[in-house]
Parts: sequence; C-alpha cells; structure tokens
Amino acid sequence: MPIPKKTLEDLEFNLVVEAISKYCVTSLGKELLNDLDPQYEFKNIDFSLNLVSEYLSSLYNDNNFPNHGFESISKDLKIIEIENSQLDIESFRKIKVVVELTISHIKFLKKSKEYYKNIFLLIEFLEVEKNIITEINSVIDKFGLIKDNASIDLLEIRKGINTTKSKIRQSFSTALNSYNASGYLDEIKESTIDNRRVLAVKAMYRRKVKGQMMGSSKTGIIVYIEPQETLVQSRKLQDFLYDEDQEIKRILKELTSFLRPYISLLKNYQSYLAKIDVIYSKAKYANEINGIKPNLSRDKVIFLKNAFHPLLYSNNKSLGIKTYPQTIELNKGNRIIVISGPNAGGKSITLKTIGLLQLMIQSGILVPVHQQSYMSVFQNIVSDIGDNQSIENQLSTYSYRLKNMNNFLRKCNSETLFLIDEFGTGSDPELGGALAEIFLEVFYERKSFGVITTHYSNLKLLADELPNMSNANMQFNDKTLEPTFNLIVGQAGSSFTFEVAQKNGIPYSIINRAKKKIERGKVRFDATIAKLQKQRLELDKTTSSLKDEEIKFRKENEKLDITNNKIKSKLINYQELFDSNQRMIVAGNKLNEIAQRYFDNNKKRNLVSEVLKLVDTLNSKRKKTNFSNTKLDKNKNTQEVLNNELLVIRKEKKTNKSKALNKKKVLVELKLGDKVRLEDSTSVGTIDKIEKNNATVNYGTFITKVDLNRLEYVK
Repeated sequence: MPIPKKTLEDLEFNLVVEAISKYCVTSLGKELLNDLDPQYEFKNIDFSLNLVSEYLSSLYNDNNFPNHGFESISKDLKIIEIENSQLDIESFRKIKVVVELTISHIKFLKKSKEYYKNIFLLIEFLEVEKNIITEINSVIDKFGLIKDNASIDLLEIRKGINTTKSKIRQSFSTALNSYNASGYLDEIKESTIDNRRVLAVKAMYRRKVKGQMMGSSKTGIIVYIEPQETLVQSRKLQDFLYDEDQEIKRILKELTSFLRPYISLLKNYQSYLAKIDVIYSKAKYANEINGIKPNLSRDKVIFLKNAFHPLLYSNNKSLGIKTYPQTIELNKGNRIIVISGPNAGGKSITLKTIGLLQLMIQSGILVPVHQQSYMSVFQNIVSDIGDNQSIENQLSTYSYRLKNMNNFLRKCNSETLFLIDEFGTGSDPELGGALAEIFLEVFYERKSFGVITTHYSNLKLLADELPNMSNANMQFNDKTLEPTFNLIVGQAGSSFTFEVAQKNGIPYSIINRAKKKIERGKVRFDATIAKLQKQRLELDKTTSSLKDEEIKFRKENEKLDITNNKIKSKLINYQELFDSNQRMIVAGNKLNEIAQRYFDNNKKRNLVSEVLKLVDTLNSKRKKTNFSNTKLDKNKNTQEVLNNELLVIRKEKKTNKSKALNKKKVLVELKLGDKVRLEDSTSVGTIDKIEKNNATVNYGTFITKVDLNRLEYVK
C-alpha cells in the first residue's frame, strides 16, 4: 500500500527529494529521484541504504568512483529498434560515452569489490562489450567526423574531392591572373557566392569573360562570374559531395544495424549509470546533513538518538544557527507517546522529525542520527499535521480531521506509524477531547505505533494509565520561559498558559480573574505538572553528574582489575619458575652425590645403576604432566595444544587434591609458624598468618596467600 500523498506533503518529503536532486548530474537520475517512493521490503531497504553508505565512504577516501555523467540515449535506442533506421553522429557519440563510462565502472568495482560489495552487485552480471567502442571508433574520430577509411568507397570519393578542390583552386587562379592582366577585373578582383569563388568583373567586360554569371553588385558596376574551367570542376565537386553524403548515410545505417543486437545491453548500461547518479546524489546529501545508516531492526522499534530534522539542520547550518537534536524511542513496550507542553516549544518539529526520518530510511536515504540509533520498517505511515481546512470540499478544519481519522481507523494496525499534531482540536474542548480519547484507545488496541501532540488533559491522563503508552514534554526554562528544545519522556508537560501570558505583559489582575473562571483542580493539576518539570530538570542535572562519576569509577576499576590480573599472572609464573629451579637443584645434588661415590669407589656398575634410577625417578614425574609424550599435530596451533594439556593437568591435580584432602585434615592441623609446602612443590615456607581457610606463607624471597587445603606439613 503506497504512502498517502498527504503524509508525504505533511512531512515535506518532496523538499528532501528536491535537495537531493540538486546533486544529480544526469536527467535520468533526476527522473528516478522524482519517482522515488518509500519501500516496504526490509531486504530492499537494507540494500538501498548499504549502496549509499558505500558510496558515501568513497567521498572520504582516495578510492573515488569514476565519472558517471552522460546524456540520455533512450530516444536513440528507440530509433535503433526500427529496421533500416540510421542514427546521426551525435547519437553514436552519446552511446560511446555510456559504454565507456560503464566499462570503467565495471573495472573499478571488480578491483574494489571488497570495499563496495553491494554496489558491485549492480554490475555483477553486466557484460563488458568493447566491440561497440571499437566499431564506433573505426567510423567516427575523436572530433565527431567520419573517418576517411570508414569504407573503401568513401576513401576513393574523398580522394576525388581533394583532387577536384585542387583543380578548382588552380583553374580559378589561372583565370584570375589572365583576366586581371587584361584589365577586365575590378579592384577587389574576386568574391564568394554560395561558398564558391567568383571573379569581380567590370560590367562592360562581362562578355569577354567565359563562365557563369552568379550575380552583380547593387550598383550594377560589378558582375560576379565563375570561370568556365572552374565551373566544370565545381559541378564535378558537387557530384563527389553527393556521393560522399550517400556513402556516409550507408555507413551510419550499417553502424546502426551493428548496434541493434546490443539494445538490451545498452539499456542496462544506461540504467546502471542512472542508478549510480541517484546513489551519488543521496551520498552527497548525506554528507551535507551528516547522514548515516542506523541499525535496521526487523522488530518494530524506533530509537532516535540525537536526531536532527534534515531540512531544519541544512537551513540553520547555512544561517549559522544551532539546531537542537532530539532523542525519542518507540517499542513494543512503549508504542505511543503523547507530547504536551506550550506552543513554540518544538512539539511539531519533533513529530515531523520522526515521520520524515522514517520516510527517508524507507526510501534508501541516510539520516542525521547517532550511530546507536535503531529504526524498522512500517507498512503504513499516516499523518495529520497543520491546518487542514478544505475550501474545495467546503470542509472545516474539524470536519476534515474527522474524515482523516476515519481513514486512520481503516488503516491502523500493528504495521502502522501514525503522527498527529494538535490531536482533538477544532471542536468543543470537552467533546472533542472525549472523541480524541476514544480514537487513541482504538489505535492503542490495534497495537499501532505513533506520536501525537496535544493540550488535552484527558489524553495526558490516558497516557499515564495505559502500560504501553507514555507522556512526554518539551522542556522549558521555568525562569525565562524559553524553550530548551529537549524532549523529556515519561512526564506530561504544562502548557504554562498563565506564566507565558504574564511574561507577555498581560496584567496580573486579568490573569487572576481568568484563574477563577476555571476549575481549581485543573489549575492545581497544571501547576503540579509545571512543578514536576522543574524538579525533572534538576534531577536530570544530578543524574548526568552521577553518570559521569560512575563512568570515571568504572574506568578506574577496570584499570585496577587489569593491574591485579597482571600481578597474579606474574606471581604464578614466578612460583612455577621457582618450583622448576628447585627440582633441578635437587636432581643436580643427587647427581653430584652419585658422581662423588663413583669418584670414591670407581665402580661403574653402581654408577650406571644409580644414574638409571635417578632418570627413572625423573621420568616418572614427567609421566604425570605428560608433556614429553605429547606429539603436537603440525597442522594445529602449538599454543592451543599446550593450553589443552594444562587443562588436563589441572583436572588431574584437582582429583589428587580431593583424594588427599581428607587425609591431610585428619593427620595435621596447620598453625602459625608451621613449615609447609604447596602440593607437588619442593619449596618450603613458614605460615605467618591464617585467616579463615587462607594462609599467608613466607618463602623468604617472597610472600604469597594460598588455600590451606593446598598446603602440606613439612617436619
């Protein structure tokens, strides 16, 4: 179902299209843009946005796209379709440009496929047909003229033309010199008529000069005559020129026939370049408004963070005025937002920003939002914004709005986004407000998504009562009563009716009398809302300050965690290194004892036996770790294998611990000053301190804290 024309007009989508079309360099690109309509297929929208994002990235790097400017060849292609038709030289020039540009893009995208994956899909199946360029170049030169060697006959004809022109020049010069010597010519001697050289003969001698009279001067004193021999050669030249014209027509007709089988390919070439022009224009506009592709979600959600109205942003940018961004969220848990507050606070702009950005996204146009923003796709986008009096249909504002609401009721469902400005106005406040409340309830029941602006208290109360609907207000400075253009979700806005009136010079006595005219409850309600808004402003400042402190604390905590992990890692490495060195020292001492005994008794048999026992003892320990027997797979990463082995070792150690744990507890109860060592370790330390199940062990060179269950008592 297409987006209603009224919605496009309300949200000024046409102005965005106009702004984009200014960047188009081709007429076909502008035509495509003018026909641009929002899409509904998620996949197509995502693809369109990716195309523009990729081209936008090329504007910021050195890998720029080739030129794509061309003149339309649509009419020329229609002529080619007609049998025995003939294109002119200009048409061939345009076709050649289209082919050359497309081929340059194909080459570029094949080289840069990894950077422009989506744009590459546009040319993936386009054939490169260089024969078209070759054939056109064989007939037409770079100056747009038919080449002499375009055909054998044309070459002979042009040779004849050149020879004849030479004879014309020669014969005319001879006649000129002869008749000038005879005194028959006027002082100007010669002239040109119809691009033919003629003699300026004195009228009295006209019968003395042989040739054809081509005209005379206004006074009749001079007669212009083409000499006889020159006349003969001129007629021969005309014959050659006629033959040349006929041969050129034949050549162009033949070249036209050559292109006929390529009509479909040429259409695809032109279509690609037109699409690229649209993508280029969208990218240039995105660059102007700082547009990006937000996160596109299949779930129904709109989360616009720091979103700008693109038209307002561009206009303010040119005037040097600051534009205030908005942050707003719609999701399944909060489908409808009711924005209230005083006029001129930015309610309507917020409403239009949401709607226009949604139309832009579904039309493949990047939007000015923060990168963390989320948007989805809606099948229906309907709006009711501004004064809708219809003079043609003789409808009042309220009648027109009721008719519009009736259309809403027919279309609204879970796939609908509705945007209504000043909901319920145009009739009696109480009656109109009651009807507006019922409409809003129906939209809510049908699970539609939407944003409305209103001054009606009953609609604010309804938003507070329903779980998936919320109030929002445009924040005002309570002292200056100037808008801050900041949307606050979760709280209704005060109209600041009496405050604004007082600021604008209305006497307090008049304002006080007005307050007495209305219900006290309503005044208190409005005053309470105004007070809440002030408190909310102060709360926001406090929250912002606390968030900054929280971020600082989190960063410091992360730094401490990193430092702590590094220290732990170093301690473990030092402990393992120390244990390894201790084992080597013990083994070295035993080997030294064996060597001493051999030195004393010189018995080789005992030496070999004791060395073998020592080796067996060392190997038996190695079997526990299983490092020496591990065969690393050449195709696996060595580090990964070692990590797996460490996991196996740790599991074995845990199993051994659990088996020995009960025995330890029964045999020895550790206390301060006891000599202890870690399981499978030879290093001995002293217990300095015991806290719960942990003990602080002093090894002399360093101190460490370990679980009591991991310690063994050393006598």
